Amino acid sequence: MGVQELYDTARAIVVDHKGILAADESTGTIKRRFDSIGIESSEENRRFYRQLLFTAPGMEEYIGGVILYDETIRQAADDGTPFSEVLAAKGVIPGIKVDTGAHDQAGFPGEKVTEGLDGLRARLEEYRELGARFAKWRAVITIGEEIPSTACIRANAHALARYAALCQEAGIVPIVEPEVLMDGDNTIERCYDITARTLKWTFHELVVQGVNLKGTLLKPNMVIAGKGCSEQAPAERIAELTVDCFLTHVPAAVPGIVFLSGGQSEVEATENLNAISRAGGPWPLSFSYGRALQASALAAWGGEAANADAAQAVFVHRARMNALAAAGEWSAELEQPITAS
Repeated sequence: MGVQELYDTARAIVVDHKGILAADESTGTIKRRFDSIGIESSEENRRFYRQLLFTAPGMEEYIGGVILYDETIRQAADDGTPFSEVLAAKGVIPGIKVDTGAHDQAGFPGEKVTEGLDGLRARLEEYRELGARFAKWRAVITIGEEIPSTACIRANAHALARYAALCQEAGIVPIVEPEVLMDGDNTIERCYDITARTLKWTFHELVVQGVNLKGTLLKPNMVIAGKGCSEQAPAERIAELTVDCFLTHVPAAVPGIVFLSGGQSEVEATENLNAISRAGGPWPLSFSYGRALQASALAAWGGEAANADAAQAVFVHRARMNALAAAGEWSAELEQPITAS
């Protein structure tokens, strides 16, 4: 696949203010989600839940791509149709998580480096045969008293760039996800500084590794204070600093920026995306949310097949709210309780 096809795929994911459903929770993560509603994390329950999301009527109006997990891309709907084909038939582009997780970085206590490059070329070939047209690799940057170190930022940027190069070789659009976590007590200004450093090194490595930026998508954090910070900025300040940081460090050639929610509540993630979109930039600005698209739907489902319609309605409502936010057209008045008809 040439650069034009990669670019076309990347733009198709975010066209008309659509975003991405991150349904790539690992087996351990989905178990924690299911534990929260008191149901067993069996393969069948995981399959049924993902089917509920993927077949929700109208979700394709707001969702341009779905990130799948290794187990999920091999599963099928009740009628035997592989999930990748279910999505493609709705005009939704299937993607795949390909990293194998963040692990302790040797010599740097409290810091992580993401692994998964070994054997990635062969895995990408298989995933493409299974229907994937884009991929995701998440790097994790922790803010602490003495961290992140330059070594951590550079190691993760290098891994992201090597992954991205392998993706493009395989005809798969790489989502580059350097996430600066919001779990600490840092100020929004410190998040700005660390996000700027992380983006600087990430794009440096992408260029060094020969990655064509027109065939990528960026999945970053918003510039936001840590959860433990006593001073939480309003959405307008988050938007101001986020857009300023990105204008300085993200090339205009990138065909789309899809923000992660990073532990924000559903409405908070939507409100902040709306403010960022209104501030604007040279790239399409959208979302790639997991919990911020699914939390209410998961609770509405509760593991009961009879609740599927209600859960789908809640999910589609959340997707619609975020698509409106990506257009800068969301307002709190639109957040009305949704029930299945």
